[in-house]
Amino acid sequence: MSAQIKLEKREHIALLTIANPPANTWTQATLAQLADIVTELNNDADMYALVITGEGDKFFSAGADLKLFADGDTGTAATMAQAFGDAFAALTAFRGVSIAAINGYAMGGGLECALACDLRVAEEQAQMALPEASVGLLPCAGGTQNLPWLVGEGWAKRMILCGERVSAATAERIGLVEEVVPQGEGLNRALELATMACKQSPSSTARCKQLVMSARDGRAHSDGWRMERELFVELFSTQDQREGVNAFLEKRKPNWTNR
Repeated sequence: MSAQIKLEKREHIALLTIANPPANTWTQATLAQLADIVTELNNDADMYALVITGEGDKFFSAGADLKLFADGDTGTAATMAQAFGDAFAALTAFRGVSIAAINGYAMGGGLECALACDLRVAEEQAQMALPEASVGLLPCAGGTQNLPWLVGEGWAKRMILCGERVSAATAERIGLVEEVVPQGEGLNRALELATMACKQSPSSTARCKQLVMSARDGRAHSDGWRMERELFVELFSTQDQREGVNAFLEKRKPNWTNR
């Protein structure tokens, strides 16, 4: 694994740190590694949650290094766009709970990484933006699709079309992040949320996440209700369902197996 991506497993939580100074930018190699890591975690029944943060105290991630696009090569553009898309699509599809601990600037592809997570915790000094149009580009890793879902069309247009940068406080107010914490506390809070998620049945969590995400597809409300019933019944083929109910009845903590 590249030194620019650090992965640590803490019981049922995977901690991924973007470590490419000075701005924790993504490269084709680290994007491919992210996709591979998510695949690995999906295949590891002991992993229930994923926390992503940036190394240092200034940047979560600034996205791509713009030097890559200085010569206007369309081949490079296509390769990087695909790499970003594949990586963040994989992150979105992680079967567990993913949490971004935004410890500083989250710009462009850095913010798109956070948008691909289920939850976002920002430190009070963090700032977020999708400034691609200011340099003749556009967000190509989910920014134009995920941001409006979280903050509404108006704020998405302010950030994308007008290049407006938002503070952590504004991000919380408009729904871009779920919580703001003091400087230096982002990772701790994200890990606390991940620990909370690990107390839930991972079998149930994966299906709940599938249902919540399916609401973005514009399906009929009745179709979503049908999926709820089907996945509810499907849980009865899992060990976790029986363990959860019996643990409650026996007044003990459940022992989840993700099976």
